[in-house]
Amino acid sequence: MARSDTYLDAMLRHLGAAYYESLHGRATRTDVARALDTVEEHLNEPPSHPGPARAARPRPSGQGDEPRHRRWARRVSDVMTTSVVTVDRITPYQEIDRVLNQHRISGVPVLKIGREVIGVVSEADLLAAEDETNRQARMASSVGGRRLLRKQPPASLTAGTLMTAPAITIGPDATIPAAARVMNTHHVRRLPVTDKDGKLVGIVSRRDLLSIFLRPDADIAHDVQEILHETACDEPTTITVTVQHGVVTLTGTIEPAPDRHHLIDLTIGMIWDVDGVVDVVNKLSEAEQAQTA
Repeated sequence: MARSDTYLDAMLRHLGAAYYESLHGRATRTDVARALDTVEEHLNEPPSHPGPARAARPRPSGQGDEPRHRRWARRVSDVMTTSVVTVDRITPYQEIDRVLNQHRISGVPVLKIGREVIGVVSEADLLAAEDETNRQARMASSVGGRRLLRKQPPASLTAGTLMTAPAITIGPDATIPAAARVMNTHHVRRLPVTDKDGKLVGIVSRRDLLSIFLRPDADIAHDVQEILHETACDEPTTITVTVQHGVVTLTGTIEPAPDRHHLIDLTIGMIWDVDGVVDVVNKLSEAEQAQTA
């Protein structure tokens, strides 16, 4: 995993942990908002020094940046919103403004016939158009010898002229980390989700991606136990799994064997892929060999 991707993953997990704490009365909504601001400030600029080694996700050798598809790892389709507020190309400026305020959102997909996404219009697009309109009004008033206080955006401004195109979209089968990387790369807060034909099927936001960190600790522990069973790490040794606020701790002893460490590394890499995991603490130790006379 590239350093920037590792850092993004760690920051999202940090925010997820803060949100989790708030739901259990151990942090305030202000703490969560502050954490969100911190993440957003750093999304566009990786740290000059790598974070603690424990925050990086260990990966088995030969594995690429893209997490493997596992049955317990949720996809974009699992967290996206399917009821999407949209506009078409002829929707006027004032109507777009009203829709954004009514639904308390910062952007909407622009569709053409057949629900194909052709662009996205956001609050930033509206503000840029308003600024340009007022600039032109000031120039006109200067030429006319009188000053106009403010000019409303002209009716000719529609979603088709205001939108950012082509739209940055993502497929429903994309992984959560993949969606986070797309948002980070293109500096967007939400992504329209489209099928293979480019038709809108949902929308996913940064907060939707963070919802994976709200899983109960018991559910996370169950998935980790499944992984230990499938990788045969729970036999013949005993490994105890505890999960607190999304932090998975492995304790116990393992039998020394040539390939045992590789198996443990593989297992820890799989545990990192479990939804809701904030960190993995490895406290496993090797059993002492029996002394022979």
